[in-house]
Amino acid sequence: MQFSEPLIEARLIRRYKRFLADVVLADGSHITVSVPNTGSMLGLTQTGSRVYLSRSDDPKRKYAHRLEIVEADDTLVGINTGLPNRLAEEAIGAGLVADLADYATIRREQRYGERSRIDMLLEHPGRPSAYVEVKNVHFMRQAGLAEFPDTVTARGTRHLEELARMCAAGHRAIMIYLVQRSDCDRFRLCDDLDPTYEAAFRRARDAGVEACAVKCHISPTAIVPHSAIDIVA
Repeated sequence: MQFSEPLIEARLIRRYKRFLADVVLADGSHITVSVPNTGSMLGLTQTGSRVYLSRSDDPKRKYAHRLEIVEADDTLVGINTGLPNRLAEEAIGAGLVADLADYATIRREQRYGERSRIDMLLEHPGRPSAYVEVKNVHFMRQAGLAEFPDTVTARGTRHLEELARMCAAGHRAIMIYLVQRSDCDRFRLCDDLDPTYEAAFRRARDAGVEACAVKCHISPTAIVPHSAIDIVA
């Protein structure tokens, strides 16, 4: 995924109210930007961090600039949770996720289960439908080890339960953990931060839900799915 224009470098002052951050631009001016991430962004909100912003002239947007990338642990980390579905679709097309590139059609944001929407529904004549859920990953505590989630996610647990039900109904179900940082070669679940989610993941795997993790290469001009990485206990 290429950014339509090169991102704008700035320094983070603070993030607040989840959706907002104050930054200082290279010319010294201070602005407020939107933050497209409702999570905790644990480890990514240190004052003075180098950040990269996109800009839009859309008059409907209250803030012209949006936070896209944060520099942390000497690498660039994508924080926009609106991008993983698009990036996962690119990963599928590049053959990084099992055999999903062989499916004929992809439908996005389809209702399924009791009260959910699946990120992607893949269909092909003569094959079980594949329900694909995507989670954004940007948390790292140990060098080279990406982790999810970085806070309790009841919604994420519900998604795993829904996927397990799809398997029971005879469909395929796949969880993609999209790692928006290039310094990780392994992925694990944060059983200490959300043991309920980790337990739900294990039940889902036992029920037939497939899982994979894909890391991306991050730069101020593009975010590109790069390779599949191992899921470890």
